[in-house]
Amino acid sequence: MRRRAFIQQSAFALAAVPMIPVSRLRAGQGALPGAVPFKISLAQWSFHKTLFARQMDHLDLARVARRDYGIEAIEYVNVFFKDKATDAAYLAQMNTRARDEGVYQHLIMVDGEGALGDPGSAKRTLAVENHRKWLDAAKTLGCATIRVNAQSTGTPEEQERLAADGLRRLVEIAAPMNLNVIVENHGGLSSHGEWLVRVMKRVDHPRCGTLPDFGNFYDYDRYQAVEEMMPFAKAVSAKSHDFDASGNETKTDYKRMLQIVLRAKFQSWVGIEYEGATLSEAEGVRATLKLLQRMQVELA
Repeated sequence: MRRRAFIQQSAFALAAVPMIPVSRLRAGQGALPGAVPFKISLAQWSFHKTLFARQMDHLDLARVARRDYGIEAIEYVNVFFKDKATDAAYLAQMNTRARDEGVYQHLIMVDGEGALGDPGSAKRTLAVENHRKWLDAAKTLGCATIRVNAQSTGTPEEQERLAADGLRRLVEIAAPMNLNVIVENHGGLSSHGEWLVRVMKRVDHPRCGTLPDFGNFYDYDRYQAVEEMMPFAKAVSAKSHDFDASGNETKTDYKRMLQIVLRAKFQSWVGIEYEGATLSEAEGVRATLKLLQRMQVELA
């Protein structure tokens, strides 16, 4: 289920089992010294049920990432601090919590701020302006990136033109702030790799890119789509749902997928995004982390 389509809220207890960090790299660096082929971050959406049930506080994400899993970078979702984007005191608390744990705040996933590809020019402009505060928040938090949606209506060609227009206008605001604007395969035409690549080429800006998610492709081959999106990727989401007895994800061949990622010379953060229902969220994150750590060894 996609974040913006999420309705049902259920609670799972958060188990705390420490994990050994896989790197001691300075947060935010894109290149690795050769120890591991990619870095592992934690997407906040992995705990969406726990957060919606108020069994975990947004401000605790950095602590949970570091102390429970040994993870050194986090990826926020704006829905969990939607009314705090311009709250300087709250953002300062986020910075303090992350700094105290030695955790890098990598990006903010932004939903619910209007369609950047709206057919109406005024509504498209409003959507761009609505996203501006999240660029400001990302800058304050030391993030590199905000993730947005290429939402639009019309024919594929019309949506391509409209989405590219909104994205280009937003990235022109982001670029002087040294921030990236990236698009996830997140439903609609954005889940068609070839279409999203055309949008990227039309935007034609080094600060605009993609966030390939291992899921969210539906009727489009996930491996083909990730391969198409990777030349523009500035982050990757390792979506997971269920695991077999050997610890492998049952819907995605992680080794095959990560080989695609690495062939694109990607050496930055691969974010755990557990979205399953069989394991608790804490257990699902742990299982995904264990699988990614195994892949770090096998693909090194």
